[in-house]
Amino acid sequence: MALGNHSTITEFLLLGLSADPKIQALLFVLFLMIYLLTLMGNLMMILVIHTDSKLHTPMYLFLSHLSFQDLFYSSVTVPKMLEDLLSQRKAISVDGCLAQVFFMLATTGIEACLLSVMAYDRYAAICHPLLYGQMMSKQVCVRLVWGSWVVAFLDALINTLLALNLDFCELQTIPHYSCELPSLFPLSCSDTSTNAAMLLCSALFHAIGTCLLIFFSYARIVATILSISSTSGRSKAFITCSSHLTAVSLFYGSAVLRYLMPTSGSALELVLSIQYSVITPLLNPLIYSLKNKEVKPALGRTMLRYLKCLR
Repeated sequence: MALGNHSTITEFLLLGLSADPKIQALLFVLFLMIYLLTLMGNLMMILVIHTDSKLHTPMYLFLSHLSFQDLFYSSVTVPKMLEDLLSQRKAISVDGCLAQVFFMLATTGIEACLLSVMAYDRYAAICHPLLYGQMMSKQVCVRLVWGSWVVAFLDALINTLLALNLDFCELQTIPHYSCELPSLFPLSCSDTSTNAAMLLCSALFHAIGTCLLIFFSYARIVATILSISSTSGRSKAFITCSSHLTAVSLFYGSAVLRYLMPTSGSALELVLSIQYSVITPLLNPLIYSLKNKEVKPALGRTMLRYLKCLR
């Protein structure tokens, strides 16, 4: 990416999570384990969904894309964090910083869109079971998935292109372990009002737009479930939605707050960022495998199939 008139500086310094070498070593081990488990969990989900024919349904198509997005997301931030935990000078180039901003915005937007699409899928399955095949046909699902990716990447591109016009006049430190767009605004010596307004519009679009779709989908779902006379039927329907609701709570409880709150370099910002960029990608495959009666046997079948191949 060209940087225009950003010739005055070439890099930022990241303060990271701690300046204590002993704590940094412990954090390195912790986040390395989390990253490896994240890669293994999400790759396993993608493998199981694509190899088991019983999981070739719209819900699991969306879930496979969510797992791929989680792989992508964690790989944007965690490797650089691990490198910095072992480095004395935690520097990142301006180009690298803006690239990280772009991919973080894109992956955050993709997850928000996919979660709302998955809520619509649950609404169609529970509220209109007879029309489900028509409402969630293969063509519709493919359009919803790629629409999520296109919208998120366009939104990230617009915000990043605006960030290219920011001037950074001297070497600056970022009170974070990664480059997030709100953290760059206080470092700029040019007017950031347009950038802040665009970021706010993007955050509101993803937060309000996707949240409304999720809210209305679940409002109809709850109304339909309560109208079921059978207690076991109601319980089964609630269990069907529990994994998705857990994933929604984890993501929106941290990501939306982070992008709507003013930047202050506080510990809360770091905690929220770690929650949605490190912890959520780790937990999503666990949530959908441990709480799903279809994924667990499929996982067992896949493991047996590959063990037989190894023999």
